[in-house]
Amino acid sequence: MGEGIGNISDLISELVSYAVKAHLIKKDDVIYSTNRLLELFGEVEYRPEQTAKKPRDLHYILEDMTDIAVQKGILENDTITNRDLFDTKIMGLITPPPSVVRKKFMKKYEISPKEATDYYYRFSNATNYIRTDRIKKDIKWVATSPFGELDITINLSKPEKDPRDIANALSAPKSGYPLCLLCAENEGYAGTITHPARQNHRIIPIKLCGQPYFLQYSPYVYYNEHCIVFNKEHTPMKIDEDTFAKLLDFIQAFPHYTIGSNADLPIVGGSILTHDHFQGGCYEFPMVRAAYTKKFKLKGYEDIEAGIINWPLSTIRLRSKNMAKLIKACSMILDKWRKYTDEKAFIYAYTKEDGKKVPHNTITPIARMRDNLYEMDLVLRNNITTEEHPLGVYHPHSEYHHIKKENIGLIEVMGMAILPARLKDELGGLVHIIEQSLNESADDTAATQSIQRAVSSDDKLHVHEEWLMELLQKDIGKLRNTNVTDYIRQEVGIVFSHVLENAGVFKQDEDGEAGFNRFIDSL
Repeated sequence: MGEGIGNISDLISELVSYAVKAHLIKKDDVIYSTNRLLELFGEVEYRPEQTAKKPRDLHYILEDMTDIAVQKGILENDTITNRDLFDTKIMGLITPPPSVVRKKFMKKYEISPKEATDYYYRFSNATNYIRTDRIKKDIKWVATSPFGELDITINLSKPEKDPRDIANALSAPKSGYPLCLLCAENEGYAGTITHPARQNHRIIPIKLCGQPYFLQYSPYVYYNEHCIVFNKEHTPMKIDEDTFAKLLDFIQAFPHYTIGSNADLPIVGGSILTHDHFQGGCYEFPMVRAAYTKKFKLKGYEDIEAGIINWPLSTIRLRSKNMAKLIKACSMILDKWRKYTDEKAFIYAYTKEDGKKVPHNTITPIARMRDNLYEMDLVLRNNITTEEHPLGVYHPHSEYHHIKKENIGLIEVMGMAILPARLKDELGGLVHIIEQSLNESADDTAATQSIQRAVSSDDKLHVHEEWLMELLQKDIGKLRNTNVTDYIRQEVGIVFSHVLENAGVFKQDEDGEAGFNRFIDSL
């Protein structure tokens, strides 16, 4: 825990000791690192008290050091963004240079790929690039659904913007360097009010199909060892035969990881379409556990295991020992899907806008190794919009926007909901109202009416009214003997499964099954 600010000499000594223990610096670097930190704080004296202290978590040390920077006027605006910029600058002074990190990674890789990623993940936590104290705030649970268990998370690790930071960002000079948050030029970058500092960030060069890429971890770690693999060049996302080859090349190099790509079209793609990248990690997503509902033979690729899996999004799973053949099979399915139109199933490969052909069909691919076989899940996507569904026909529908209205990207496709931070307080508010009303009234009808009045009159909670009333109509009786928090969380999971079904191009009914079979037959 934090123990008050203390003096800067003690804090520098504490941080340098931490850096040695965390293998960020060696004992030979202690005096050098101490002097760099003294310079940052404008100190000419160094007089740490020689009393041994119980080691503290890194974020407490950085918090105290940043408080001193505010007191001394080194840090003028005491906002979250400015504090983040400053404490990253501190960590940059005790983070080894890229060449050292890369050399160590390669040395570990010679032992095994897992040794290398274990080292690099520990390192990315130790430098505070991954802010573990914030990640711990994320709320996570598992919900059951007709498709098996789903992972639900409420993301709280991105801090709320201070109004002063928002105002300063508007007047900040615009810069085109680095071009985006993924570019290699972020390594060591000091950051600005509109761009995070990355002095403590180190990236690992790798080759995919002979092309230069980099490996890094996501600073927000939505799941274990959440990694990003990005192109050295700032080039747009594209799903093609090369994509499948690169994904399989990656899992050949790192067989303990899963890796996938967001789709390359708006609405069904991720938040960054401008920079070619993949996402993966050492985590078993719910989708992995989905079993085949139907197997089929692919013409010309009869030795590849192929089938449709029990998943809300329309997914073809392919498995093979032969990487080259698997790449060709994936490419063939992509080409067919890109051009595929089935009016009966409301699937249109293209529409015309202003006389131009606009494509709608693409794929979200996910690769993994299992039982010594290369495995590829091909999730069929379509981004068509209508007047009824202006955000997308195969996108969360409006009745679920109170829980999830953002795009269904790669991570959600695999069965992990990333829900907005607002839901922490909103769901907590609903639970409080339900519990209070049930305690105050033994009559189910009266309790339901009381809950409805409270929810409908609340500025933030009223968006959940319709959903909650539907739940209470069927379940108010059993809620008296149920943990209300667990109940609401399970129902949020059901909403997420419906949202995934919305994103599925072939629905979970007879018509959908017939439509999917028509596409399979076309292969």
